[in-house]
Amino acid sequence: MASLSRILVPVEFSPRCEMAARHAKALAAHYHAQITLLHVVTPVVAYGAPEALAYSAALDVAEDRVALAKAHLDSFLADEFGALTVERVVRQGDPAQEIVDCAAERQSDAIVMPTHGYGPFRRFLLGSVTAKVLHDATCVVWTGPHLEKAPAAGETNLRQIVCGVDLGVESATVLQWGGDLAREFGAKLTVVHAIPESTVHLEGVYFEPNLRAQVADAARVRIEGLMTGARAQGEIVFAVGDPADALALAASQLHADVVVIGRKGHHSGVLGRLRTHSYSIVREAPCPVAAV
Repeated sequence: MASLSRILVPVEFSPRCEMAARHAKALAAHYHAQITLLHVVTPVVAYGAPEALAYSAALDVAEDRVALAKAHLDSFLADEFGALTVERVVRQGDPAQEIVDCAAERQSDAIVMPTHGYGPFRRFLLGSVTAKVLHDATCVVWTGPHLEKAPAAGETNLRQIVCGVDLGVESATVLQWGGDLAREFGAKLTVVHAIPESTVHLEGVYFEPNLRAQVADAARVRIEGLMTGARAQGEIVFAVGDPADALALAASQLHADVVVIGRKGHHSGVLGRLRTHSYSIVREAPCPVAAV
C-alpha cells in the first residue's frame, strides 16, 4: 500500500539534500508522516596498534566530528518543518549500510534521497550510495536527479503517475503502489510496457509484421488482469526498445510527476528485464522515481 507514515531522509548537507528534504516534507505533510533526518559520519581511519590508538588523538577527532555533525544536523532546515514530527539522528559507519539499517530499524515506509547526475553527463552517473540503497533497502526508495524540484507551496500535488511494468513478479506490487498513489492524489495513471526490440527484428532480419501486435495484445491481457487485482485504473501504453528510454520518453510526454518501478524481483525471460534497467531508469527519468 502506498501509505507513508515514516520517511527517512539521508542528509549530507548539500543543496540537493536540502531539496530532497523539502520533497520529503511535502510527502510527510500530505500523509501526516514522521520524518527521520539521518547523517552518517564515516569512521576515522587510524593506523597503528589498537593500544596506540587508545592514546592517540584519533578518538578525540572522531568524537569532535560526531559532535559537529549533530550540531549541523540540528540546524539543518530547522525552521522549515513546522508542526511535523522530525527526528534527527547521527550515526557512524558506511553511509549506504547505515541508511539501509536505519530504515529497517525504524520500519520506514520510504527513503527519500537524491542521486548524482546533472547536466549533459547525468545519464552516466549514479551515486554509489544511492545505488547500494536501491539494491539493499526493503522499503520504497524515492529518488532521482529531479528531487531539486520540490513543490513550491510545500505540498505534493501528483497529477500524472507512470508505472513501468515488465510482467515480472514485481509488476503487481508496482501497479498496487501506482494505483494507490493515483487514488490518494486523484491523479491519472499510465502503465508503460516496453516490448523487446527482438520481437520486431533480430540482426537485421525483420519478423512477421503482426508479431509485435500479437505480443502487445498478449501483454495487454496480462497487464489488465494485474490492474484488476491491484484495483488500478488507467491507460496502457506500449513502446518498443530499451525500457529506460521508453519510460523516460513516456514520462516526458505525459509530464509525469513520478515514475513507479520495481527493483527486487527475479528475472522472467525477455519480459523480466526492468530490474536490470532500474539504475538507468533513475538516471533517465525526467521526474522522481519511486522504486518499490
